[in-house]
Amino acid sequence: FQILRDTLIGFDIPAWKKSQKRKPISTSKFYFFDIGVVRYLQNRSILQERSPEFGDAFETYLAHELKAFVDYNNLGGLYYWRSKSGYEVDFVIDDSIAIEVKAKNNVSQRDLRGIIALKEEKKLANYVVVCLEKRPRVIQGINIFPWKDFLQQLWNNPRRFI
Repeated sequence: FQILRDTLIGFDIPAWKKSQKRKPISTSKFYFFDIGVVRYLQNRSILQERSPEFGDAFETYLAHELKAFVDYNNLGGLYYWRSKSGYEVDFVIDDSIAIEVKAKNNVSQRDLRGIIALKEEKKLANYVVVCLEKRPRVIQGINIFPWKDFLQQLWNNPRRFI
């Protein structure tokens, strides 16, 4: 993977390791710069909505937005969290916000397991799910945002989250 990093074809998001209640996994997570190149190399053409590949592409898009946001605002870093017991949250920014990405039109309680597990640690100020729903809502103190609303608020009013 090092040649992919060196040529800026992809980048790593390191693991967030400040969890105490659940032992975190310390390996980084790799994202390609252009998901289209990956799809071409896999000889796949059309990306079907609601497919696992669509979910990966949606997460990659948000990874790029969040990486740009963190770099532009000179924040401490962009991480992800995964516990040895299998809980995962896609992104953690600067010890301030946990962000779970779901390419779903209706986020269920089951979809919140990872972010709820991280919320129990009481280490971060904000917990957010970014998804394809039409309207924002709150479940158990976790803000669920349509992706466009989240990005607009993130870029226009970063203090709301950080």
